[in-house]
Amino acid sequence: MESLHNILQPHKETIGTIASIVTIAQFFSGVFICKEIYNRKTTRGVSAVPFIGAVIIGILVFKYAVIIQDDAMLRANIASIIINMSYTAVFLYYSEDPWEEIYKPTCFGVLLVAIMLGYAEVESAEKLEYRYGFLVTVLQLLLLASPLRDLANIISSKDASSIPFPLAFMASIVSFLWFIYAIILNNIFMLIQNFIGFIICMVQLGLVFTYGSQRNQ
Repeated sequence: MESLHNILQPHKETIGTIASIVTIAQFFSGVFICKEIYNRKTTRGVSAVPFIGAVIIGILVFKYAVIIQDDAMLRANIASIIINMSYTAVFLYYSEDPWEEIYKPTCFGVLLVAIMLGYAEVESAEKLEYRYGFLVTVLQLLLLASPLRDLANIISSKDASSIPFPLAFMASIVSFLWFIYAIILNNIFMLIQNFIGFIICMVQLGLVFTYGSQRNQ
């Protein structure tokens, strides 16, 4: 790993820029989901959690980027927050149950952000990067794996429509790019997060290709 780090180090800015651009492009994959919602005039069968979660995680990772002073991560997460807030607004407009679909998870998210940012203010500087990085890594993996919470039902029903293919496909590419960037930074949390994240995306894509991703209209 050290030799790979040395080989990639001169290309840090280039790889960081590419990872940022592809990450921002990934956020636009949500347009396809919002287009489907617009066509059907309902959010039934589609969860807003990935987008609300992306806003929450975007805020938390933005803080981590500030801690480690990484411009590539700062750019990507500013875009994440803005774009995913726009998608959440679409869900809110077409939701049949705004409290359960939007407001309830948002309340949990706001509480989580308050706790995490409050913790970042009181933790000692020498321990903050490690401990905050660990917590953010766990939260990101939980969000990425959220479409698999109905794994047993997906397999039994042979229906993977709950997995948003555009998000899973783009997330797999993004996870791979940030994994390479993590090698350059020699950041263990980014390495673990993006390696596991890539595996999770591959599992999701495997389920989609096996069982399909078309929702009942």
